[in-house]
Amino acid sequence: MSQEVILRVEELTKLYGARVGCRNVSFELCGAEVLAVVGESGSGKSTLLNCLSGQLPPSGGSLSYRGANGHWRDVLALSEPERRLLSRTEWAFVHQDPRDGLRMTVSAGGNVGERMMAVGARHYGTIRSTAADWLRQVEIPQDRLDDRPTAFSGGMRQRLQIARALATNPRLVFMDEPTGGLDVSVQARLLDLIRTLVNQFELSVILVTHDLAVARLLAHRMMVMKDGHVVESGLTDQVLDDPQHPYSQLLVSSILQT
Repeated sequence: MSQEVILRVEELTKLYGARVGCRNVSFELCGAEVLAVVGESGSGKSTLLNCLSGQLPPSGGSLSYRGANGHWRDVLALSEPERRLLSRTEWAFVHQDPRDGLRMTVSAGGNVGERMMAVGARHYGTIRSTAADWLRQVEIPQDRLDDRPTAFSGGMRQRLQIARALATNPRLVFMDEPTGGLDVSVQARLLDLIRTLVNQFELSVILVTHDLAVARLLAHRMMVMKDGHVVESGLTDQVLDDPQHPYSQLLVSSILQT
């Protein structure tokens, strides 16, 4: 993990009238660091992720990103084309439901190739061979290159979505419950793959999950959210082994009782 901060979030807030999506969330993320955001359904973790990734406009606060060129950018001040370019190049998003991150009527290779073409790749042979290599890296047989995601299992679709997301070598990846809805054995295999890819490519990741076991396996640090607020944050093992806030203690004890 690099000590260089690449994302700085200050007082980020999202309000829906009188209802709080998230309020006054502040943190920094370093290069090659994985931060897990945990909490029950309705805690505000997905709202926060959507605000961070540009899918929802926040109501207040600031969001700054240090790009690959070393320069800081005010993300909230970017134009829509600038934000889209950032999301196609240095950022990526992995959805809980892979159907939200894939084009289901396009072949597996085409899904990966589209992401590459969005950043200027044009040579068909290069695109196809690179797509095939990405399928190999996410453990999809290369003879499935021309198959559509509709013919894939849920776990294979999620691995394809990850391949598509990483095809442009992003520095920062947002993951929303990437193992949600999968069988336990499929979850375990996918988590091993994610951990391998995160280490191999030194990815910075903001991971939303309700599963504390996923957070322990993947994350260096974690934030616990309740009712739109961060109630505790710290090193993952520290928070899970010695939670300080009553809500964190409740989350951990509920896992221990199952």
